[in-house]
Amino acid sequence: MFDAKVTHLMRDEYRIRQVTRVAADSLEELATTLEQEHEVDAEEFLKTVAAFNASVSQDVPFDPTVKDGRCTTGLAIDKNNWATTLDTPPFEAFGVTCGITFTFGGLRITPKAQVVDEDLVPIPGLYAAGTGRRDFLPQLSRGDRIAQRRGFGRIAGTQAAGTE
Repeated sequence: MFDAKVTHLMRDEYRIRQVTRVAADSLEELATTLEQEHEVDAEEFLKTVAAFNASVSQDVPFDPTVKDGRCTTGLAIDKNNWATTLDTPPFEAFGVTCGITFTFGGLRITPKAQVVDEDLVPIPGLYAAGTGRRDFLPQLSRGDRIAQRRGFGRIAGTQAAGTE
């Protein structure tokens, strides 16, 4: 959720037509629309926004260009930087999902995509591919991770089907 103070800072992916977006001129209107259209509990939403606003440190100026130290205090999970109250209409809320591009862990596999146990012995019939695997290659953030996922997907499928 954003308010008018920061909408100019939003990334471009928030500006495409396909995005799930709700806009309103008041928090109450936003809460009502979110409840009607997206099954968000309006009362809890308003309580959460109020608690967030009350927790924002006012002694540090907001500066989106650096880690500014403007934080929240007293929330279950506090924000470390860029905390700013949600109080200037219009308000915009977006549906978001999480994704993982790559991991630095997972099931250890062999070059044939076989999952190994803690003694590095292949477990018969168990294969892995994708980002949930830790393979024999160094875990680096490289541009070839998508190719690796596809390649190991094929290897794992071929091995599992016994058609090597």
